[in-house]
Amino acid sequence: MAVQETAVARVAAAGAATPRTPGRGRRGDRWTPWLYLAPALVVLGGLLVYPIYQLGLISFLEYTQAQVSGGEPTSFRGFGNYTELLGDGRFWQVLLATVLFAAACVVSTLVVGCALAVLLTRVRALPRLALMMAALGAWATPAVTGSTVWLLLFDPDFGPVNRVLGLGDHSWTYGRLSAFFLVLLEVVWCSFPFVMVTVYAGIRAVPSEVLEAASLDGASQWRIWHSVLAPMLRPILVIVTIQSVIWDFKVFTQIYVMTGGGGIAGQNLVLNVYAYQEAFASSQYSLGSAIGVVMLLILLAVTLVYLRLLRRQGEEL
Repeated sequence: MAVQETAVARVAAAGAATPRTPGRGRRGDRWTPWLYLAPALVVLGGLLVYPIYQLGLISFLEYTQAQVSGGEPTSFRGFGNYTELLGDGRFWQVLLATVLFAAACVVSTLVVGCALAVLLTRVRALPRLALMMAALGAWATPAVTGSTVWLLLFDPDFGPVNRVLGLGDHSWTYGRLSAFFLVLLEVVWCSFPFVMVTVYAGIRAVPSEVLEAASLDGASQWRIWHSVLAPMLRPILVIVTIQSVIWDFKVFTQIYVMTGGGGIAGQNLVLNVYAYQEAFASSQYSLGSAIGVVMLLILLAVTLVYLRLLRRQGEEL
């Protein structure tokens, strides 16, 4: 007993003699996640930082085909390209068309995705599996492939849609609104699975007792969604909405493939296609870069809102 008491006393004395640095372990744990993220950050930095730097640099220069071929020296224009761009009425028309088109795509995607998410909770296992597999097939289809398939479906000569609707040789890509509508259908088709799966997961996390209580009180399905599910799914709905805004605002492939590069006389241009035409079709690389920087700033603002909402959602949880 005396030996054990002596050993315990020595251990206690050693612990008392060794001062502990407050927060030492916590400070070390703070840097641990960054060490794991460091390789990915290095790769992403190399893939993103340098192209963004070049994009911003070219937007401040006089950079056309003459400068690319070395025929004329490159000159510094400062904000001249941005002044020219913002003073061009066509740019504002394309920006307005991009905002309206993106808004229509986002609203349609949310309506279709949320409706199918609710449907998944009402059907049996086999139909649910079939719908999930079909949605994931649409999600996995490349944009070029999906756009080509939709063009074939709505082809005025061989497409089955015109035959079923009795429209004859009506061309969907000839009119401005019909072309935008056709592209909107394809964008919604390839985007709704993300909303559907995310909202479905959120609905499954809602306690069944809450939904049963609402049903017993005589609430209709619309009332349950509007008054019960939507408020509880608000964080998820906000996240999928902002994510959809980012995706639909920078649509390029669907517009370029389905309207032949922006439609007749550029009637279906959006900012991404407009920047491509200015840079590569007109060889105005500096103006195309300026459009890219404006898009980058707009999407950066949306992304900051997205990250802030993510952080707020994490604090609420």
